[in-house]
Amino acid sequence: MKKVWVFASLLLTISTYAQVNIIPQPAELKMPENAGQFVITAKTPIILQGSGLENAARFLNEYLKQLYGFTLPIIKKESKVPAIRLNYDRLDHPIPGAYNMEINAKGVYIGGDNATGAFYGVQTLLQLLPVEKSTSLPVAYLTIKDYPRFEYRGLHLDVCRHFFPVSFVKRYIDYIALHKMNYFHWHLTEDQGWRIEIRKYPNLTRTGAWRNGTIIGRYPGTGNDSIRHGGFYTQKEVKEIVDYAAKRYVTIIPEIEMPGHASAALTAYPYLGCTGGPYQVQQTWGVFDDVFCAGNDSVFTFLQNVLDEVIPLFPAKYVHIGGDECPKESWKKCAKCQKRMADNKLKDEHELQSYFVQRMEKYINSKGKTMIGWDEILEGGLAPNAVVMSWRGEKGGIEAAKQNHDVIMTPGDFVYLDHSQTKKEDSVTIGGYTPVKEIYGYEPLPKELNEAERKHVLGAQGNVWTEYMGNVKKVEYMIFPRVSALSEVLWSPSEKRNWSDFENRLQTQCKRYDLWGTNYNKAFE
Repeated sequence: MKKVWVFASLLLTISTYAQVNIIPQPAELKMPENAGQFVITAKTPIILQGSGLENAARFLNEYLKQLYGFTLPIIKKESKVPAIRLNYDRLDHPIPGAYNMEINAKGVYIGGDNATGAFYGVQTLLQLLPVEKSTSLPVAYLTIKDYPRFEYRGLHLDVCRHFFPVSFVKRYIDYIALHKMNYFHWHLTEDQGWRIEIRKYPNLTRTGAWRNGTIIGRYPGTGNDSIRHGGFYTQKEVKEIVDYAAKRYVTIIPEIEMPGHASAALTAYPYLGCTGGPYQVQQTWGVFDDVFCAGNDSVFTFLQNVLDEVIPLFPAKYVHIGGDECPKESWKKCAKCQKRMADNKLKDEHELQSYFVQRMEKYINSKGKTMIGWDEILEGGLAPNAVVMSWRGEKGGIEAAKQNHDVIMTPGDFVYLDHSQTKKEDSVTIGGYTPVKEIYGYEPLPKELNEAERKHVLGAQGNVWTEYMGNVKKVEYMIFPRVSALSEVLWSPSEKRNWSDFENRLQTQCKRYDLWGTNYNKAFE
């Protein structure tokens, strides 16, 4: 009988440990020798010991309702019953979002350094729950001390090449939150579509939000489907999405592209271009010569008016202006642009782009915001207060950090989630090859930077360009499981990173994807 009991106890211990597969991995995790479990049922209350923790409790209940079919009572008065308790702890960590967790016979205790920290503690609790549907949810006894490594932990989505409904944008934000990431970079304007309502310029969405066809297959394509494609978000919908994200401690950064990638805007208002048109909302991918005219003051008036409507919708301190892939051919031929260069003693069109970007930065700064741009904004001279997103490798980010500018690392070889993730994809991708193991091995702090310069690296971001993602299932397939790997790079201490261990934990994470009803790449490498 004793042997049977020992064997059963061993199975319980193995089962308990098997549930502790947390991504991103906590900074510190300890489990008692005599492993036990606290069981969450519909009768387990959530006790708010601290004020202002409703978002964390609400998210927990929404998750339980959606995946397990029940919710928990939320109370604000202390009780001696076993419960999930949310509170504040004094935690000495420079980046907000740290938390403590303890699970024992008394229940679950989560203490955050602020409301965000308590919310992240809830995300960890969700990863301790069984990956099978049940109304009885055992969680292992343990103690966790955890905190984020980087201030900026971002995920991007291009809704211009292909438009996605509000419901999916919200789901995407949930994916960000579930991985303890905190920034959503929303790419809203492009050559292939303008996606945000601007009331002063109704043609931006009446005309610029729609294209009359899309190439078939990989560029240059095997034809055109001639299917009208488009859509846009009303300002009311944007406010709704921003509020949804805020309750998940996700900050949304809007991107309004300039001076390039402007075909949709030029189609809506041809006077904004150097030639006056005609222009079209592009039906293929790539880079196009027609861009905003840098010599026309009405272009700056237009963009300022656009920002006057965009900025109040987004509480984020950042506004992204793109600044990438701007051909100079139209400027070289444009009398207004050449006059602008002569009047301002600009030696070439790269300096004209710098003039354009710096002029817009002054306006953005006047609104109390900080400008972000892709690393091309370094060309011709960097705007004084700009943050650089380094996408063409890390060179631009290194250069910007050495100039004492803040940097967000987004190098294509490591964090572009539109790249193929297996060598034999069963659907069209943009190309490249970035398997999950490569993302997991990425280090956002370049060796070329000294300690002081490294402090300018705010973090990193995964980018999702949607030329070849025409539906939500394809987007999910392309981001999972790679987002899980990126989340650990950005959250967990670098010394804890271990591919074999992560790969083991990823097996359970894939079961969570199934529980969420999320599509993912099951043949990841």
